[in-house]
Amino acid sequence: MTPDQIDLVRRTFAEVAPIRAQAARLFYARLFEIAPEVRPLFREDLAAQGAKLMGAIAFVVGGLDRLDAIRGEVEMLGLRHVNYGVLPRHYVAVGDTLIWMLETSLGEILTPEARRAWISAYDLLACAMMDAATTPEPRAA
Repeated sequence: MTPDQIDLVRRTFAEVAPIRAQAARLFYARLFEIAPEVRPLFREDLAAQGAKLMGAIAFVVGGLDRLDAIRGEVEMLGLRHVNYGVLPRHYVAVGDTLIWMLETSLGEILTPEARRAWISAYDLLACAMMDAATTPEPRAA
C-alpha cells in the first residue's frame, strides 16, 4: 500500500471509530444477509463480537505502515479463524460486507480513492490470514 492509501484508510477509520458499535451492528446484519451460512460461526454475544471486530480493524489500520511488525498477529488471527470454521470463500463475503459497512456509515466521506485503499488493505489482511491458514506446518526432521 502507498503512504497515501494508508493515510486514507486511517482518516476514514477515524470517522468510523466514534460509531463503532453501530458500524459493527451494520456489518453483522449485512454479513448474515449475504452469507447466512456464516451465522452459526458466531456463538457469542454479537455486541462483544462487534467490539472484537472493531478492535482487530483498529489494530490492522494502526499497523499498515509496519506490516512486518504485525504479520505474526495477523497470521495467528488467520489460524484462529480456521478453528472457528472460517473457509476461504467467507473472506470474500467479509470483504464485501466491510466495504458496504464503510459506504453506509461514511457516505460521501468514503471517496472512490478511500474505497480502493480499503479494498487494498483488506486484500493484504485476508491474503495473510488465508496464507497462514493454508500453509502446512513444517515437519520435524
